[in-house]
Amino acid sequence: MGFPTVYPTGATVYNPSKAWSGYTVYQAGDEGVVLIDMNGREVHLWRGLIGFPAKALPGGYVLGSTGRRDPKFGIQDNVDLVQVDWDGNIVWRYNGYEHIEDPGYEPTWYARQHHDYQREGNPVGYYAPGLEPEVSRGTTLILAHKNVNNPAISDKQLLDDVIIEVDWEGNVTWEWKASDHFDELGFDESARNVLFRDPNTRSFGHLGGGVGDWLHVNSASYVGPNRFYDEGDERFHPDNVIWDAREANIIAITDRRTGSIVWRLGPDYSLPEVKHIGWIIGQHHAHIIPKGLPGEGNLLVFDNGGWGGYGLPNPASPFGQKNAIRDHSRVLEINPVTLEIEWQYTGAEAGFSVPTDSYKFYSPYISSAQRLPNGNTLITEGSNGRLFEVTKDHEIVWEYVSPYTDRRNTNMVYRSYRLPYEWVPQLAKPEEIAIEPIDAAQFRVPGAAPKGSDSVVNVAAALPFVEGAACVATSDEARRRA
Repeated sequence: MGFPTVYPTGATVYNPSKAWSGYTVYQAGDEGVVLIDMNGREVHLWRGLIGFPAKALPGGYVLGSTGRRDPKFGIQDNVDLVQVDWDGNIVWRYNGYEHIEDPGYEPTWYARQHHDYQREGNPVGYYAPGLEPEVSRGTTLILAHKNVNNPAISDKQLLDDVIIEVDWEGNVTWEWKASDHFDELGFDESARNVLFRDPNTRSFGHLGGGVGDWLHVNSASYVGPNRFYDEGDERFHPDNVIWDAREANIIAITDRRTGSIVWRLGPDYSLPEVKHIGWIIGQHHAHIIPKGLPGEGNLLVFDNGGWGGYGLPNPASPFGQKNAIRDHSRVLEINPVTLEIEWQYTGAEAGFSVPTDSYKFYSPYISSAQRLPNGNTLITEGSNGRLFEVTKDHEIVWEYVSPYTDRRNTNMVYRSYRLPYEWVPQLAKPEEIAIEPIDAAQFRVPGAAPKGSDSVVNVAAALPFVEGAACVATSDEARRRA
């Protein structure tokens, strides 16, 4: 799919009567963590903070990181996980998981946090009525890395995913290591053979070293209170941890008491009980919808498509690595007991012809989905920097394209979250101005003629200006607005 060199950024659609209005927080390119309102106005910027992801807390606090390990020596390892106040002051920090001595750097304690974490009080890190995260106490669940050797998986060194829980003082009170549970992951013989030969080896810069990023877990959250546990299903104990592995096409629940995997979806989606779902590939942000929200207890996941998995070779995967491939994305809500799809958003629901145009809803990496209190879903189509809110009936009631770019000249957004206005007492509730969708077939930049016109008409200039509506903005302009 080609991508235009000129395209609108900022808020492009907003229906205040149907959207669940609030602020949205996300990582703004290389600038830091930004907070925007429904009209796309940047109302606050925590400059330099890394949001992997950024999560807001009540009181104008935000969680993120102050730095990342040099990629010559590691993969996506954050130095720390910090909580900062409105003014950027650090009020809590964890960086005590591993003491590392990288060549050319002072020995440093690292959190090695990556992709996800949760603060006590809220199982998933986004707003749900009655589930407020702690801001001055409590434990924090952290997804982290550890380098290990496990000859049952491969003779290569592995970049293992570990999930830890730390108290407010930074003491590790619980730890779970994925490689200890290799036999519970459902890999068949062909997948095991591929993993042993090459466990998704990732090289480190110019040094030529590397480790096997064999699972690449990208989310970890508590199951949280739910109806299935209330009905007696111990697999869904609120303290259990649900996680997903992007490279293996696996979503699983770990029993926090025993460490065993007690529920799993994937890696084989050809099995009769899951064949109706279709292949979930390279997924992100798999979690249980929190109690108090529509769909509570169901699994919500951004099924990226793209590439993932291990198994028999095929024309697109001659060595059996990343052997499942699909060029469009889906958001799926699945009943974790019956495995029925309760709701979905795909290219078809987006209004595109399937299969020829389904790729127009597609982010092969990063991305997320958040269930909102009114039943809408906030979707981060991350590779395009597009955030949008859809109703249960798939109507887009808010859309925003990030104007911020990173050093690779992409406006990608790893994950975004909607939060209520009252979580930010430092700001007055902003004015909410409707943004009507523009007819793309008629929209022209100044000097261009609309369809069917023989004369040059400045359609863009004739359209009413709405602050925060569609505009072409550079990151410098976005910074000035922030």
